[in-house]
Amino acid sequence: MPAPTTPSASASDRDARLAAWVLGLSLPGDTVLHLLLPMFAPAFGVSLPEAGMLLAANRLVRIAGYGAVARFYARHGERLTCTLAALAAAVCALGYATVTGFVALLCLRLLWGLAFAALNLATQALATAEPAGAARRAGRSRAVTALGPMLALPLGGVCALWLGPKAIFFLFVIAALAAVRVARQLPTAPHAEPPSGKKGARRPSSLDRFSFVEGLVLDGLFIIGLSYLGRDLLPGQPVIVAGLLLSVRYLAEIVLSSAGGHMAERHGPEVLLLVFSVLTSVALVGFGFGWLWTSALAIVILRALLLPLLPPLVALRTPGPGRIQALATRSVWRDMGAGGGPVLAGLLLPIAPAPWIYGGAALLLAGTALACVKRRRD
Repeated sequence: MPAPTTPSASASDRDARLAAWVLGLSLPGDTVLHLLLPMFAPAFGVSLPEAGMLLAANRLVRIAGYGAVARFYARHGERLTCTLAALAAAVCALGYATVTGFVALLCLRLLWGLAFAALNLATQALATAEPAGAARRAGRSRAVTALGPMLALPLGGVCALWLGPKAIFFLFVIAALAAVRVARQLPTAPHAEPPSGKKGARRPSSLDRFSFVEGLVLDGLFIIGLSYLGRDLLPGQPVIVAGLLLSVRYLAEIVLSSAGGHMAERHGPEVLLLVFSVLTSVALVGFGFGWLWTSALAIVILRALLLPLLPPLVALRTPGPGRIQALATRSVWRDMGAGGGPVLAGLLLPIAPAPWIYGGAALLLAGTALACVKRRRD
């Protein structure tokens, strides 16, 4: 296999932008399914518990399959990997529009999980391919990626009321096919694979632990808590209001992720990781004590600023052939946290006081962020 070359800054900017567009055009089918499947489970031929299992299935297959996806990506490069993944996204969107039943939808969710793993990995790897400007590119990639889901969520809510919950997915088939066209412009060069020698189970790094807690708290406890604690405060049609609330999260990424990347270039990603995590912890405490909407807005803003910091930090600490595998490992830990967060929220919110739940989550987030910086300095 030929040795990979280091891309120029301009080529890295272009490739990272293209990969982000591929992911952004492929995502709407999944994000809108998260909105519509629990509310319209009978229209998809499943029960509510089965809907929850289907929405978790893509994360479970990513946890098991990220290693294989990373090896395929390293051997075949971005063009083939992202083209296949975008085609899979189109197949999944077509399936959501046409098929019903748990088994058929489960197959589509497993397929999408592997496709997302490939697209997510390619986006992060291209953003960090050139050390100079990695944080800036990571921020811009997050902003571009969030554009598709932000527009799709309120549109999906409105269309569900007018045309039923399945018709909107035909539009997402077209979007995913457009992503295939974009993917054909990505580079074809393979990447060096990490050493394959088996050295036993590796202990999670401080960044792995932070990724797990970030997914557990911000993609699990917070999102479910916002729905649970604010369920009596949502006026109008629930599906439209829920779609708007979820789209605000992606809007924050569009507006603020680039700013977070530029700030990381100037002040360093480690410093900002600690600062934003501590501020998020303060907002989590306020959220638990009942300052729901103000604290939720602060958490959404800070989450958007935090997201572009991890990929450049992973690349900084794991240069060379191990970078691809390290990015995949971080994503696995985040998926495990994000998968466990809703389960933990469902168990704790009905029986435990919210200040205790979110105060504990705040301490956990701040503590793992501090451990990241301390371990690096040691």
